[in-house]
Amino acid sequence: MKTALKNTTMLLVAAVVMFGSMQALAGKVKIIANSSVKADTISAGELKSVFLEETSSLSDGSHVEPVLARGGPAHEAFVEEYLGKSDAALQVYYRSLVFTGKGSMPKSVGSDAEVVAYVAKTKGAIAYIGSATSAEGVKTLEVK
Repeated sequence: MKTALKNTTMLLVAAVVMFGSMQALAGKVKIIANSSVKADTISAGELKSVFLEETSSLSDGSHVEPVLARGGPAHEAFVEEYLGKSDAALQVYYRSLVFTGKGSMPKSVGSDAEVVAYVAKTKGAIAYIGSATSAEGVKTLEVK
């Protein structure tokens, strides 16, 4: 009985820690889009489908093109939290799309400021940046 209670307590603590870690990761990024994108919200599933190039439009009909950051904390948090992959696994995934002719490598940009500038001038662009980065000139999408 004591062992079962101890195991249950350990599982509960692990679940709370994992949930807190996921919340912390989600708080590290914000999703941005070009003003041509009609949506103000996006589901986590829809976001994943866009960045894995399974779809090129949102449920409201807006055409979107994913933009990746080249590394950094926001990139790592986004890839882990929303795509469920490591950066290395994501690169392998994109290469397989290119190799099989099923897709192409998404645009990749350096700093958060460069991501914002690119998204601001590119119709349909959707990306992620660090939560503390200014998103002036683009719209921020709420992830539901």
